[in-house]
Amino acid sequence: MKIGVLGGTGPAGSGLATRLAASGFEVVIGSRSKYRALEVRDKLVEKWEERDLPLAAGDNATAAGADIVVVATPWDAAAATVAEVAPMLKGKVVISMANALAKVGHEFQPLVPPRGSVAASVQAAVPRSLVSAAMHHVPAKELGDISRPVESDVLVCSDHPSATATTLDIVAKLPDLRPLDAGELSNAAPIEAFAAVLLQVNVKYKSRVAIRFTGLDGKLA
Repeated sequence: MKIGVLGGTGPAGSGLATRLAASGFEVVIGSRSKYRALEVRDKLVEKWEERDLPLAAGDNATAAGADIVVVATPWDAAAATVAEVAPMLKGKVVISMANALAKVGHEFQPLVPPRGSVAASVQAAVPRSLVSAAMHHVPAKELGDISRPVESDVLVCSDHPSATATTLDIVAKLPDLRPLDAGELSNAAPIEAFAAVLLQVNVKYKSRVAIRFTGLDGKLA
């Protein structure tokens, strides 16, 4: 399976690309500038030279040609970015991972994007794609440090059962991440907003917290 990451040169996108590649996926880092994508790709390959990461790079159109596509752009560019490559995303699972947040003074606050969530805005921009929302609460820095595991639950929601299943399967292949089906895409709004709470806790306690749900032992197949 080849996974393309739109906006894959930022902290979240490059971190996820690295983690996916370290777990055996072929990954294409995408960007508005293919040269920027190539630069980031080369730095990651050099940094983890001993891992022989299956990373490629190109512009966003190149990344959109992959089997599965992740949207890792800043939240306010997500819908416009997928719209530009909509024909290439038709029928594909598209995973939205952006959170709409703003820092006001010393606090992080959630924003309300059009249609209530970034994921819903992405789905509206590419109605012929199967959009899911996932990976909102996993710290970007930890994602990119493949010398250490990242322990976290990952909430996945979508209006398309096949997109939910595919996303759950991808997350399950990343060591120490536990995927959980969180229902329909309408739940992306509170999931995205909760990232502001985690960031605030991280600032308060100078930590890198992630989420874990209790009471699920023996409940997951």
